[in-house]
Amino acid sequence: MRFVVALSALALSLAAQAATETPPRERLSLSASASADVVRDVLGVAFSTTREGADAAGVQTALKQALDAALAEARKAARPGQVDVQTGGFSLSPRYEPKTGKITGWQGSAELLVEGRDATAIAQLAGRINTLTIARVGYSLSREAREKAEADISAQAIARYRAKAADYAKQFGYGSYVVGEVTVSSDEPAPRPMAMMRMKASSVMADEALPTEAGKATVTVNVNGTVQLTK
Repeated sequence: MRFVVALSALALSLAAQAATETPPRERLSLSASASADVVRDVLGVAFSTTREGADAAGVQTALKQALDAALAEARKAARPGQVDVQTGGFSLSPRYEPKTGKITGWQGSAELLVEGRDATAIAQLAGRINTLTIARVGYSLSREAREKAEADISAQAIARYRAKAADYAKQFGYGSYVVGEVTVSSDEPAPRPMAMMRMKASSVMADEALPTEAGKATVTVNVNGTVQLTK
């Protein structure tokens, strides 16, 4: 008798567990999104130069002199968040004779990175740096601007999600719904690269501002999840 009772209890337990693990048939998966175009507010400019020579020390010195001169000019315009300045890559490598494998000289490169929200100041600075050439120019969206845009359009995406849930519930013959698991995420807008530029350092370029156009980035908020349809 005890054995039969134990088996009955086990069967009831397994049945209850199976019922718990089985997802309700009335569950519906949904997704919705909302987007907004936001003006890119951070201008980034990469300056670089290359040097070649017979010995490593000479090439390194030439690179350092060019970089130091550019840094001195850039620091005059530096303001946190508006014009940020930092050094980029600095490399030095030997050149080899293909047949003998002997070192025939040295080559190196140095880079200076400037970015910030004051596009006018950065564009003017680009015209004053004459020991490095402009290698890359591009606009991006600041974290603050992106987060503000996400906050503004999150409500739109959620409202669309709820509207779709209500509409589908009605179409399937249900009176309402209960929100289940939901995830809210955003798409990271890619920086807008501009054509690679090479400007020769000369007195003609001095104080000549760099022409720029920011353009817009599309910020998108996605809502994905499930709803439980109810009578």
